[in-house]
Amino acid sequence: MRKFVILLFALTCTFRAAAQMDTTGVYAPLDSLLTQFYGALLYEDVEVKNAEFDDLISSCTDSLMRQHVALAIFDHYRYSRVMGEEAVAVHLYDTWIEPGLVQTRSEFEMFEAERFALEHRNTLIGMPAPQLTLRTPCGGRKTLPVADRACVLMFYSPECAKCRLETYALPTVLAAVEFPLNFYAINVDADKRAFKAFRKSLKTSNRKVRMIHLWDPNSESTLLLDYGVFSTPKIFVVWEGEIIGRRLEMDSLMEMIQYINMLYGQKEEE
Repeated sequence: MRKFVILLFALTCTFRAAAQMDTTGVYAPLDSLLTQFYGALLYEDVEVKNAEFDDLISSCTDSLMRQHVALAIFDHYRYSRVMGEEAVAVHLYDTWIEPGLVQTRSEFEMFEAERFALEHRNTLIGMPAPQLTLRTPCGGRKTLPVADRACVLMFYSPECAKCRLETYALPTVLAAVEFPLNFYAINVDADKRAFKAFRKSLKTSNRKVRMIHLWDPNSESTLLLDYGVFSTPKIFVVWEGEIIGRRLEMDSLMEMIQYINMLYGQKEEE
């Protein structure tokens, strides 16, 4: 990996003067090398990626070059579709952007970076799932998730068109479950009538699945901060109290269920 750092550092000197003027196209060769760097690190652990990028950013002695490199890496991992890579972007924010070691290019960019970190920091893959206490439809209270069962947390809004689309595929997905599962359907809105109507679309005939409807009409919980639910739907998978799937679509939820089917089968054989 060090050869990439050396090449990028050399390019820092080449582009320093040009960066003071029009930057259109100036960083294209650098961005090409960064793309190679991402590929070289693709199968490395998050800790390795974090260390490599910290070294790379530290090697940029010019502030404009350091800004470009850090924000380019941040944006790459911020929008990555590879599960778990959001952790790299959160690390970059916490280490470089939030302390002011790298300046964003605008206040809006800083706001977006801060919001991204807030949305993702508490629910990264491998982290303990935050505990929430929410209201049941009848007004009782229930704490989730539980540690002795696999859990799916689906945060939704009855007014969300994508949420309605996701529920059409949900019965097929839940029919594939072969292990004890708590499915928490969590309404983030406060309209009682809409909540009641939407619950009718969230059903399953699979006896392995326990469908649990919850909401927070009086904003008594910290679900927005704990799970970063600034938009819906948001789906998380928790296994033995640990987050193993986050921000899933129905097809990726099906893949996670098939994975847990395999784990559960192995556990039963033992």
